[in-house]
Amino acid sequence: MRFIIILFSFGMLLSCNQESKVEAEISKIDIDFVVERFDMAMHEAEAKDLPMLKEAYPFMFPDRYDDAFWIARMQDTLQQELITESTKAFDDFIDEEDDITKLFQHLKYYFPEFSTPRVITTTSSVDYRNKVIATDTIVLISIDTYLGKDHEFYQGIQHYLRQNFEREQMVVDMANAYAEKYAFQVNRKTLLDEMVYFGKLLYFKDIMIPFKSDAQKIGYTDEQMEWAKSNEFFIWNHFIDKELLYSTDSKLPSRFINPAPFSKFYLEVIDRESPGRIGQFIGWQIVKSYMANNDVGLKDMMTKEPVEIFNNSKYKPQK
Repeated sequence: MRFIIILFSFGMLLSCNQESKVEAEISKIDIDFVVERFDMAMHEAEAKDLPMLKEAYPFMFPDRYDDAFWIARMQDTLQQELITESTKAFDDFIDEEDDITKLFQHLKYYFPEFSTPRVITTTSSVDYRNKVIATDTIVLISIDTYLGKDHEFYQGIQHYLRQNFEREQMVVDMANAYAEKYAFQVNRKTLLDEMVYFGKLLYFKDIMIPFKSDAQKIGYTDEQMEWAKSNEFFIWNHFIDKELLYSTDSKLPSRFINPAPFSKFYLEVIDRESPGRIGQFIGWQIVKSYMANNDVGLKDMMTKEPVEIFNNSKYKPQK
């Protein structure tokens, strides 16, 4: 028994040393970008500045709206208040630039074809469903969705949503936007399909933003994360006992995958204590187990089908 413990400890030490070497290599990757403050430009602009703004940021001015619309928007009191609060909260971007740099370094290391995009901040009337939009050439960040969960602008939004309207979550949302670009599955019909898909996104964040906590990666509080870890065995047994893995019941995503104040086991005490999206957490553990037990690269894993990942994961949570 003592020999096994020593062997396990030695293996863990080797793994940590290897991870440290990789992170050291990643930190040397040169990333050059400037955060472009479109929000500030709009805040300071007058009607005469519109042609210059449209030339610099053509993608921010859809053709279906004429100049009169944009001038009225510049002068709108509510829009001005929104931009004022956002620019006040983000008078500098030093910490965020550091996080974004580290994210881009990891992306470049694991995906050599990655090209550093333009990074542009804007406001979106608190469109929290599109906090970050990432394309091959541009990343748009709606900074009015990161003013702090208790900001007065968010008072009409449910708490389970606004708990992640914190500036520390910005790079997490960016990593998620890139994860969605690299993830691929033919189908998302069963609960297992959904769990593994989101498990892929969360594992991607493990690799791309290792400087963030597990709670931040999934958007849980520390207490919610502890509950998920402590109840993993129960959750998994519930899914197995109720034969939910391969079910195509259309209600399952809203019960266990989609954002919600709690997950719906239809067990009063458990429902009251559980965080939402618990199926995403279980999918994350399945993907982690798969990657630990198979010689597969990140890029390949992101395109494998859920059943293949699950069947080869050897996933079995402990009591």
